[in-house]
Amino acid sequence: MSSIRISHSKVPKFLVYGSVMLFASICMLLFAEITFAHGYVEGPASRAALCKSGQNTDCGAIIYEPQSLEAPKGFPATGPADSKIASANGAFPKLDEQSATRWAKVNISPGQNTFTWKITANHATTSWKYYITKPNWNPNAALTRDSFDLTPFCSVSYGSKQPPSSYSDTCSVPVRSGYQVILAVWEIADTPNAFYNVIDVNFNGSNPVDTQAPSAPTSLTSTGKTSSNVSLAWNASTDNVGVTGYQVFNGSSLVTTISSTTLNYTVSGLTANTAYTFSIKAIDAASNVSNGSNIVSVTTNAPVAFDTEAPTAPSGLHVMGTPTSSSIQLMWNASTDDVGVTGYPIYIGTTLVTTVSGSTTNYTVTGLSASTAYTFNVSAIDAAGNQSTTSTVNGTTAIASSTPDWAANIAYTVGTLVIYNGSVYECRQSHTSLNGWEPSNVPALWLLK
Repeated sequence: MSSIRISHSKVPKFLVYGSVMLFASICMLLFAEITFAHGYVEGPASRAALCKSGQNTDCGAIIYEPQSLEAPKGFPATGPADSKIASANGAFPKLDEQSATRWAKVNISPGQNTFTWKITANHATTSWKYYITKPNWNPNAALTRDSFDLTPFCSVSYGSKQPPSSYSDTCSVPVRSGYQVILAVWEIADTPNAFYNVIDVNFNGSNPVDTQAPSAPTSLTSTGKTSSNVSLAWNASTDNVGVTGYQVFNGSSLVTTISSTTLNYTVSGLTANTAYTFSIKAIDAASNVSNGSNIVSVTTNAPVAFDTEAPTAPSGLHVMGTPTSSSIQLMWNASTDDVGVTGYPIYIGTTLVTTVSGSTTNYTVTGLSASTAYTFNVSAIDAAGNQSTTSTVNGTTAIASSTPDWAANIAYTVGTLVIYNGSVYECRQSHTSLNGWEPSNVPALWLLK
């Protein structure tokens, strides 16, 4: 009877184990880099942002995560492949569908325009670059490098700093006519990736150019102050097309530009016992700027000597009511302090959303993505800048009301949400639906949410 002998490898086991551990560590680092930073252009609204708002339709899963258009950096030498530029290398293939009429367009004029990014997770940044299609590009062909002028019309170095939650660049846009595409690129400093957003714009086309500025913000007030911070709040502006952001001014100096969904801001880094004047202006997608709001004069508090005791953490932090698809209301119990609580900083994860006054114990966080889980942290601060430990609560936004009903003979992709018999299902495997394959009948294809 013959036998088979299995020989033992001469490679020591510790080398095998070591190689496995090294490979696992590299994978963890690579995946960690991919998930750190996210953001998208909300003014002038990008293709993905208009998908999120519903002005673009049949967009696929990008409606739930317009901030995730991430691909290797180094455009045009590297980066997303030709024909996959709009989808960040094919991650969201619907965005690569290209024709002269496929996408909604934002009216724009040559010259000075402000591009505003909504940063949902900030990260060390190398640069911001903006490219535009050539005058003779073909709007009915897939976007490739040959579609664009590969010298950016605007390039802003950022020195590996972390941007705020709303970041803007004011750039001089070249002269063009008709339908053009602007490619905005946010390069991350310490990962191999960048974020790619295409913006469909119309130069003096069949749609009239928007020259009407928004109304001025009203009822600007100071809602709290410390020796180094002043918190502001105001009422929303209106516009014939839509407000895309608000500019916050300290005197005549622009402090920051924030998104149109935010109606408050805390100016920090101020000098104690010093008088300041603040005002707000609204901007729209065509970079029209409103008149200034009323001016608020505030004198920061005198420095508080010898106060080193932090307030207690806000207790009872919870989600109040039912979240919507874009907002979650938070509520907590007041903190105590040996001198006095002056404010409550509110964070999504580690990103500061705003700081409300010390007399406020609730806040509605807006501008969130539908069907998304968030972690909120709230702490208390006093006039000396002492900050309490944080209280944490988790909340998940509601499904977007635009979720379609399931139907037969439709090509569904992984992650697509549908409604069937009043319940929401998520596609688990790409397929074309058939009668009899209703979500409740085929759990291998659909996950009940």
